[in-house]
Amino acid sequence: MKLLKLLMGYEAPAIDFPFPRTDVAMYGQLQGGAAHIDGQTWDELQLDAYLERVAQGCSIFGRQALYRRLLGGQDAAYARVRALADDGAAFDALTDACRGLRAVDTEVAQMLFGPEPARSPRWSGALALLPVALMLSVLLAFVWGPGWIAALALWVVLMGVQVAWYVRAQAWGRQVAALQQLLRAHSMLGGLPADSAGAPYVAALRPGARDAGRASRVLGRSPLQMLPGVSEYSEWMLLANIRHYFNSRNAFVDRLAALRDSYRLVAELEADLALARHVREAPVVCAVEVSDAVVLDSVVHPLVADAHPLSVDVRGSGAFISGQNGVGKSTLLRTVGLNLVAARAFGFCYAQCAQAPLLPVYASMQNEDSLADGESLYISELRRARELLALAAQGRTVFLIDEIFRGTNHVESVSAAAAVLDELARHGMVIVSSHNVVLAPLLAHALSPLCVEPDAHGRLHVRSGVLARTNGIALLSQHGFGDAIDARAHKVHAWLSSHLAHPQNCDGVLTS
Repeated sequence: MKLLKLLMGYEAPAIDFPFPRTDVAMYGQLQGGAAHIDGQTWDELQLDAYLERVAQGCSIFGRQALYRRLLGGQDAAYARVRALADDGAAFDALTDACRGLRAVDTEVAQMLFGPEPARSPRWSGALALLPVALMLSVLLAFVWGPGWIAALALWVVLMGVQVAWYVRAQAWGRQVAALQQLLRAHSMLGGLPADSAGAPYVAALRPGARDAGRASRVLGRSPLQMLPGVSEYSEWMLLANIRHYFNSRNAFVDRLAALRDSYRLVAELEADLALARHVREAPVVCAVEVSDAVVLDSVVHPLVADAHPLSVDVRGSGAFISGQNGVGKSTLLRTVGLNLVAARAFGFCYAQCAQAPLLPVYASMQNEDSLADGESLYISELRRARELLALAAQGRTVFLIDEIFRGTNHVESVSAAAAVLDELARHGMVIVSSHNVVLAPLLAHALSPLCVEPDAHGRLHVRSGVLARTNGIALLSQHGFGDAIDARAHKVHAWLSSHLAHPQNCDGVLTS
């Protein structure tokens, strides 16, 4: 029986096929809606790696739903996901019903939500007559010699049809097979008994479950045609694959609305299962309280092994973060950013408790020069700054910025950074880290100063205030530059510090 199910496609081995980002992103892109993250932010917050972690054991359908939530969704799903994670029997039953989805090796969101395919041409209905006419012509040729001419002509036509449509039919067949797995999962999930463990989680799938099973059978080919040996004969002699392509295309168009509903329901349920599996395994997770402030108590980065928890409290227009070289300012920014994205998309954070605004998040952390685009580092930073200013004008947003304008000299870097950060803070929340501590007093009217530093026991913590003792020059001697260079560096630093490092009476420079 198990072998028969495998041959018929009702039970497939769970194989997690790799999919490129373009496939995973297809559903979210085609469904439209506002994107709360752009491409640069996605890359800088390492959301591909994060999605891979969250979506472990998940098919392409669940991955696409999770991507869409990360990109622009706002779903307070944590209570639902937590209940599913804590209900072991329901989790196991629903996971088992979705197992076949992991055998799908192609995505179908483009097929379902892209341009609607045209109905099959009328002449396609006559394709069934070609094999019959060929066999009759062969029989006729045995009693009437010229019949071989007709048989040869029909054979050429039959082969021409096969060659002309073979590639499209094969691609379509793979998509239909994937769609059938989805429909069977819908049928199995919606058909769970009312007293079963997973029943409370699939109420939305029950009304269409029977139609989903029927659609799977209508769209598929006969199980006999799928048997080894038989399939090749039926395709090249009877045009079974080409006829199925045209016939199922009409059936697909007729049921498109219901098929889209099946996709949404099953994909979102599988996404919830993936999140339930993830929160079970995460070392710390909590529900998010919606707030105008960012308050993360003992927050960690889920992709950092043995991450040291930090507590962050950012209110009003934002914060200016300082700290010594290598202390972890950039990691802190990414930690805050990823937790804000998770809060908006999934309703939880990786902290003991959390308050966060459910706002779009945009980052500027890894601008680089580009030979291909003809951009220097500073030009790329200016381009990104213009993008952030344009986004700020669209509504309140959280901006994460690391080492702004490092591609020009110190004086101009501070001047440009102060002006841009001040403008961004007028429209949203800015969390910026920089070695240019002179920015802290310049922006004190808008951004609260925070400092990342080790405590007496060597454990990192975040305190209010500005870094008092830098370590950039100290690292020279630690890395073997020698006493002479170290001494000259300290001499120049002492001179500059008296002029630039801790300016006095700058409170009104940006506000006056």
